[in-house]
Amino acid sequence: MLSYYKTDDRVIRQIDTYEEGAWVKLTDPSYEECTDVSEAFGMDIADVRAALDDEESSRISLEDDYTLILVDIPSAEVRNNRRTYTTIPLGILIKEGVLITVCAEETAVLSSFIDRRVRDFSTKKQMRFMYQILYNCSVLYQSLLRSIDRKRTEIEERIDKVTEDSDLVDLHELESNLVYFATSLRANGVVLDRLTRYGRLKQYEEDRELLDDVIIENKQAIEMTGIYRDIINGTRELLSSVINNRLNNVMKYLAAITIVMSIPTIISGLWGMNVSGKWMPFSETPFGFGIICIFTLVLCIAVLIILRKKRML
Repeated sequence: MLSYYKTDDRVIRQIDTYEEGAWVKLTDPSYEECTDVSEAFGMDIADVRAALDDEESSRISLEDDYTLILVDIPSAEVRNNRRTYTTIPLGILIKEGVLITVCAEETAVLSSFIDRRVRDFSTKKQMRFMYQILYNCSVLYQSLLRSIDRKRTEIEERIDKVTEDSDLVDLHELESNLVYFATSLRANGVVLDRLTRYGRLKQYEEDRELLDDVIIENKQAIEMTGIYRDIINGTRELLSSVINNRLNNVMKYLAAITIVMSIPTIISGLWGMNVSGKWMPFSETPFGFGIICIFTLVLCIAVLIILRKKRML
């Protein structure tokens, strides 16, 4: 989809055709739409469509009269019947008088501008607009990282109650999300570092301050990712230990019950052998059967007491 937006008096509005200082927004565009933008602004079609390739890595490319910036942004998806997150490329092409964004899907990084949730926003200031997009990207990463940590906390709170194998799968998915985030954030950090060193990109002092803020937020997101990964590793190990310990307890209880139940089985087996009755104890004693039963019961109780003291019950 191809859309045009422009700000007047800091109020954004959608326009029908391109105007000087407009924002050209491509969301999951067709090849024809990419071709129209490429021809209209004199850009390589490969650069316009670069963000539509999921395998594209974050980079910055300086062409003759325009600049291509590719960064990874977070995206929601369903994996193993669970809502998880991955990262997709976002392309930003800057040329005198226009800024073009290309993304394979609608993203909160850009929709916040359309919904007027960003202050001091102007499509005419391309560099500042681009830094604001990158800032939104870092803030979105941090927001999703906090959401991931909340899900981990919910799983951790259930450890003392009901622990399912699915909790281990959930923790694995959360850890996978953090792996994607960590890789993309580091790659974005390289792009931000290069932006500080490219003198060809005209920057005002206020733009430079905003870029410094973006770098700080990106580094903070990287640190959060590392911390949350370590915490999730600890939670996963704790959960595995709890599940193994519960299994060991069940096996211990079953072993203790088996020991106690084997006593009547052994005694009844001995007295049930097909031999001469005169050689069997209590065979001719009045109430012999009752005496054997009482003896068996006392022996079982004694074994239960011993197992209790050994903490096997």
